[in-house]
Amino acid sequence: MNKPKLLFVCTYNQWRSLTAEIIFKQDDRFEVKSAGTSKSAQHVISNKDVEWADHILCMENRHKEAIKDKFAGQSLPPINVMEIDSGYHFMDPELIEILKQRVGELELTK
Repeated sequence: MNKPKLLFVCTYNQWRSLTAEIIFKQDDRFEVKSAGTSKSAQHVISNKDVEWADHILCMENRHKEAIKDKFAGQSLPPINVMEIDSGYHFMDPELIEILKQRVGELELTK
């Protein structure tokens, strides 16, 4: 059975989405990648990322809107907003707990 492919998205792909990628790469239930919406992100979200993903998990609603604008007219996978603000640093223990909780609450089937 194929594992659901999760694409975690924040602004710069430095703290929140990159932390999520590292944490969930260790989870055998999923395949994961991360990206950012800003042109100065470490990895800027691309067509290839969107086509790869079964689910896009955004940290804030503005990331969802940026994806919808950038890929307007394109078929997109389901986009969930996890409502995690930018007040966290890379691998922050509180961020890790919130990410685990929010992902656990989602129905992430293929």
